[in-house]
Formats: sequence, C-alpha cells, structure tokens
Amino acid sequence: MTEPAVIRALAVTVSNRAAAGVYADKSGPVLAELLRAAGCTVDGPVVVPDGDLVEVALREAITAGYDVVVTTGGTGLTPGDRTPEMTRRVLDREIPGIAEAIRSAGAAAGIPSAILSRGRAGLAGATLIVNLPGSSGGVRDGMAVLVPVLRHAVDQIHGGDHPRPA
Repeated sequence: MTEPAVIRALAVTVSNRAAAGVYADKSGPVLAELLRAAGCTVDGPVVVPDGDLVEVALREAITAGYDVVVTTGGTGLTPGDRTPEMTRRVLDREIPGIAEAIRSAGAAAGIPSAILSRGRAGLAGATLIVNLPGSSGGVRDGMAVLVPVLRHAVDQIHGGDHPRPA
C-alpha cells in the first residue's frame, strides 16, 4: 500500500487590523498549527485585509496548486466582513455541509453566536476552500469538524473513491 500524498495547505488570516499592524495575528498561527497536526504541509498564515485582497489571495492559492486553503476571519456581520462574498467569487462548487457542520458544532459547544458566522466552503478547481471565524476558539472548533473529513475530501477531489470494506 502506498503512503497517502501529503496535503498542501495554506492558512489565510483575514483581518484589517492585523494586516495594518495594529495587533498581532492570533488565530492564523493556531490554524497553521492545527493543519500541521492534521498532517498537512502548511504555508502561512498569510495576513490580508478583508475585501478584494481576499479574492486575490484565494486565486493565487488556487494557481499555486494548494489542496486546501483555510481562512480565518471576515465571516461575521459587520459591514467590513466580506470573506464569504470573496470566497463565493472563486468557488466552482459549494460544499454547504462543511460550513453548516462548523456552525452547528460551535452552537452545540455553547457558543450561540456561532450561527452568525457566514463562512462558506467549496471547491475552486482542485482546491478545497473553507472559511472559519476569526477567533482562536472558532478556529479550534472549526478544525475539529474539518480534520476528520479533510483527507477523504482531498482524496475525492483528486479522483479517489469512497473507501470500501475488504
């Protein structure tokens, strides 16, 4: 049996203030470490302000051939939170179950505001893109949902089949 391919991942922090140097990025390093713990090779976190530069970062990641791009931040209700809209611009197909499960897990963990996240998940070419909330806790909760299905999702994106019993 061959070793499974390493998943190439990019962590992207979306924060106007962190991008401007007002404060340090806290959720991006947590995200990168959780991706590494899941067995991914990880670049980033890349820190970008919300808005059009999110779309630019996502398109560059797709062109670079990342298997997965996970963003943190920009998914809330403030007027400046535009990450879901920028993500929608690059997606070919949405995977609503991932975003729904992330919101549900947060709410079940006693975070009622988790249902306010507008994060999306989907495919852009052969790249899985998942939006997580901007808090370190939201990143931990979201990755607890994503990690168990990440390898299977990437395998399927690259043409793999469902595992079959022997």
